[in-house]
Amino acid sequence: MSEWLRWIVASIGVIALAGCQLDVAADVVVDADGTGTITVTAEADAELVAQVPTIADDLVLDDIVAAGWVVDGPTATDAGGLVLTLTHDFESDKEATNLLLSLGPPFNGADIRRGQTGDTANNTANIALGLPNGFASFADDELISAVGSVPFEDRFAESGVDPATAMSAVFRLTLPGEVVDDDTNGELLDDGRLQWTVPFDGSVLEAIARTEQAPSEGGVWARPVSTLALIAFFAWISFMTLFIAYVAVARSRRSRRYRRRALP
Repeated sequence: MSEWLRWIVASIGVIALAGCQLDVAADVVVDADGTGTITVTAEADAELVAQVPTIADDLVLDDIVAAGWVVDGPTATDAGGLVLTLTHDFESDKEATNLLLSLGPPFNGADIRRGQTGDTANNTANIALGLPNGFASFADDELISAVGSVPFEDRFAESGVDPATAMSAVFRLTLPGEVVDDDTNGELLDDGRLQWTVPFDGSVLEAIARTEQAPSEGGVWARPVSTLALIAFFAWISFMTLFIAYVAVARSRRSRRYRRRALP
């Protein structure tokens, strides 16, 4: 279990004691060539920090850094809270999928894919968003085995706090190309990103998206230019072959004339 998830679990333990708030956002940006960046941000409000003033010092992120994530924070906010940001680049759709899967709840079952149909690239995304088992969704088998039960289970029962009132989370996605409305159920923001709000009522939202990415303007010109270059290359080879043959024949004729002159 990653320290990222341990921090989430520790935070919700405090949430169970007081009316604190934890906000999480995951942003995935896929560039035109299929590479991109994943950024995850978690912000704890001032009340949560007041309840556990050592939460920043207690956070150990060695395994996350070892996995290639760039960590920024925890950093104090103007309102007295803390914000933690994790960033990781990816080189392929498979790597993006694996990185999202490593985050855990409430971002579950991610699948990012990129395929090609002729000149058009199809970019698709599918991710399950939510906490179907409430706060218990954060407790994996390793953690339950370590502490003997779901963490803070009694506190949740006593306080009546639930994810819907203590947390918020959004998933935002940027895909290259034109959004296919029939295969997309996210909200299209003014900056071109797609956004889904994670439900915390026990349900799971299947976030889906698809874009069709035609060749860029540069790519449109690249094919005919490369074709012309190929034609010119073969024309040059043909010309050089004929030229060499002509020179060889000319030399052969000249040699025969010299031999004839040399005869008595």
